[in-house]
Amino acid sequence: MPNDLWQMDYKGHFVHGRGRCHPLTVLDDHSRFSICLAACENERTQTVREQLTARFRRYGLPLRINVDNGSPWGEGPGYRFTLLTVWLARLGIQVSHSRPYHPQTNGKDERFHRTLKADVIQGALFADLDQCQTAFDRWRTIYNTERPHEAIDMAVPASRYRMSDRPFPEILPEPEYRPDDLVRKVQKNGDVHFKGRILDLPKSLVGQRVGLRATQTDGVWDIVLAAYPIAQVDLRDGIVQP
Repeated sequence: MPNDLWQMDYKGHFVHGRGRCHPLTVLDDHSRFSICLAACENERTQTVREQLTARFRRYGLPLRINVDNGSPWGEGPGYRFTLLTVWLARLGIQVSHSRPYHPQTNGKDERFHRTLKADVIQGALFADLDQCQTAFDRWRTIYNTERPHEAIDMAVPASRYRMSDRPFPEILPEPEYRPDDLVRKVQKNGDVHFKGRILDLPKSLVGQRVGLRATQTDGVWDIVLAAYPIAQVDLRDGIVQP
């Protein structure tokens, strides 16, 4: 269904008259509808957050977003929690990551990138980011509303897409936990004190309230942020596994 899964990535940057353009793309997996095609000046967390906030306000929240393992949504294989993915988890959006070195996991967005390059970027000379964005906006309208898509029976993406019924909350909600979860605040340097041990969590979680949830295995606890798993700790050896 629309908004069950979005795919998000940066297309490779290219030169314009005043620097470089970093196209940020977000595609609805079900309909192929282009949620976002933004001409960005960098690939920083704050830039992505601002762009996503604008789309969340317009289209609502998806259930899940799939990304790769690079910055700003990952710090390599096994390091899934960054400031950006923590923010998304707080919004109730699950974040999944592509298999390392397998870009085809985000294949629909990768295909979108190839078409964007061929139709808009290749051979073009842009004076600045504003001119890039104007070209992107014009092409995105054609892509979403005029151009038949073979993968959806020659329909246009706009005919298969509808907005999410999950509105964007202007005030970031606090994580909610089960009554039997043990809640701890992540301290400076990512430390969590639990049952006489100091657990080391990603620094992106500093200041967040996380839940520790007993599993069916004695001494093994899941560590969660809201509804989303962060890691698992085995108190018998103190090892935290992502």
